[in-house]
Amino acid sequence: MTAVLLVATLLPALAAESNLQQSPRTTVSLVSDHAAVSPGQTLRIGLRQRLAPHWHTYWKNPGDAGSPPNIAFTLPQGATVGAIDWPGPDRFIIGPVASYGYENEIVFPMRLTVPQDARPGSQLVIESSGDWVVCEKECIPEEGKFRLSLPVEASPRPAAAEIRAAFSIADARRPQAAPWKASLAAGGSGLQLLVKGEGITSQSVRSALFFPERWGLIDHVAPQSLEVGQGELSMKLQKAQGYAPGPAKGLLAITDGGGRKRWFALELAPATASAGELAAADAKPASLPLWQMAVFAFIGGLILNLMPCVFPVLAIKATAFAGMSGSDRREVRLSAVFYTLGVLAAFMALAIGLLAVRAGGGAVGWGFQFQSPLFVASMCWLMLAIGLNLSGVFEVGSSLAGTGQQLAERKGHAGSFFTGLLAVVVATPCTAPFMGAAIGSALVAPAYVSLVVFAMMGLGLALPFLLLGLFPAVARRLPRPGMWMVTLRQAMAFPMYATAAWLLWVLAQQAGEAGLRTALAGAVLVGLVGWLVGLGQQGVKKPWWPRGFAVLGMAGLFGLMAVLHTTEPVAPSSQQATNAEPYSAERLASLRAAGKPVFVNMTAAWCITCLVNERTTLSTAAVQQAMQAQEVVYMKGDWTNRDPAITAFLQSFQRDGLPFYAFYPPGKEAVVLPPVLTQAIVTEAIEQ
Repeated sequence: MTAVLLVATLLPALAAESNLQQSPRTTVSLVSDHAAVSPGQTLRIGLRQRLAPHWHTYWKNPGDAGSPPNIAFTLPQGATVGAIDWPGPDRFIIGPVASYGYENEIVFPMRLTVPQDARPGSQLVIESSGDWVVCEKECIPEEGKFRLSLPVEASPRPAAAEIRAAFSIADARRPQAAPWKASLAAGGSGLQLLVKGEGITSQSVRSALFFPERWGLIDHVAPQSLEVGQGELSMKLQKAQGYAPGPAKGLLAITDGGGRKRWFALELAPATASAGELAAADAKPASLPLWQMAVFAFIGGLILNLMPCVFPVLAIKATAFAGMSGSDRREVRLSAVFYTLGVLAAFMALAIGLLAVRAGGGAVGWGFQFQSPLFVASMCWLMLAIGLNLSGVFEVGSSLAGTGQQLAERKGHAGSFFTGLLAVVVATPCTAPFMGAAIGSALVAPAYVSLVVFAMMGLGLALPFLLLGLFPAVARRLPRPGMWMVTLRQAMAFPMYATAAWLLWVLAQQAGEAGLRTALAGAVLVGLVGWLVGLGQQGVKKPWWPRGFAVLGMAGLFGLMAVLHTTEPVAPSSQQATNAEPYSAERLASLRAAGKPVFVNMTAAWCITCLVNERTTLSTAAVQQAMQAQEVVYMKGDWTNRDPAITAFLQSFQRDGLPFYAFYPPGKEAVVLPPVLTQAIVTEAIEQ
């Protein structure tokens, strides 16, 4: 008789819980808050997890590591089940990472609707399969299949007290709709969460913690400082690598003076905060003083004169200087000054453009113009046109010859100014190796600091030619005019052609075969227009027809530009090595949480230094063997096309250009490697 009573007592509980999936870490089942259901009823079911001590499972945003539970159902016809009503989580900090989730026991509740035509006396059979991750010091994925059979009766019958108690754990963590207005303001590397409304006092809010609903909004492990006033609280947060401005959602966990903890659902409107309000949130302020940034920028500008990006344009300038052989010193000096003014104007324009984008809440990086297929194709065509001009296919402004020495001089100075502009535009992919820190610090500093740094960079680039023009002794040493000038000019066309070919390759990485076809068609039109202009300059009997067709060719080029403007970027396949996996902030965080060493390489098809480093260092047998011996995960981010995730990663290190390399030893912070690599630098970093 006692056994019968015991079975009768246990049957409701057993009916409200499925089979168990057990491991040394967890006991998982599917439970219902009703032991029997009725037709058309809405009830709650849930994935119940009971965890071993010190193990935890995850919220829908798991933080830096882990993965939220997933569950799929097979239901009778007419039955429906809703999404998980996520309980409020806790934060777990282990070393350099933080996770959001639950310890001990938790139920992930969902709403189930019973079919209207369910017949009393039948069974409602719910089948599901799920997977989840549990972590202590290591993370282990688990999975299971569940079958829950609930009797259909005329009236619903609640589950036993044990099952209801399990649901009450989730109910105690159920997020409430916040009765306050909340906003999130961004500035530098910091964020300010501001909540205003009645009932906020120092007694009602003893401590608080913000849980973002989506990954990549904040640095999960960073401290969250709290200030509470009458009717208002503010929190200083740290931006994450994947931060993007805009509206956001999350939970605010508040513990009051009595120790009671509640979770409030917030919808955060974007706002603007003053520099003073965000000063405490900026954990990474501009670390370099102005004079040091200016010196680095000046030295970097000087070094740019030796970089392959700038060589084709410097070849134009060298040809122009050769053409001044025997000219008046004043003309040589003015040419150098106008070249310098062109360089400075271009750097100022780029600086102002970057600052304007940042002020508008956007995120771009140094060299961003090369992420546009339209810009790359236009530069390719321009280099081809310059090459054709140097080869003698046509002359720029030859029809103006003889109209007066003064006009010719003006043309020459305008050419020097334009050469300075062009040098800066094509030089930007090569600036980052020497000035990444200076540029990154400048762009988060006040605007006047940015302008000073960029001006010093331009002065460094222009200085060699400025000195050539200003010192009379150099001008006197220029050789006298002769046929050698024609030969030199024609020889200088080939760096232009080589640059055009390289830009075509970059475009193929960005826009694929379709973009390459468009650019090649444009190259043919450039050649045609150049030939037609040359014909018109050679004194043909009817000059209107080459000029007319040249105009049509230019119209065709503008049409191709419109096509390129709408071309969708493609993922560059050639940039991914066979032993490298694509960069992802989530994957990087997961690997770091698992204690794996990671080498991150940020590259782009238009970054020549990046490509040289990959071929001379990263792809060598010595480096590859060192990575394999230390079990290093090699991650590669391709910035050929604009990628906000890579932009955010670079900005987290106060960098805005490429190349960039970071090595993450197990359990330690990143080690930033120099932009110009050697095998010894990489292998020593990996083996230490």
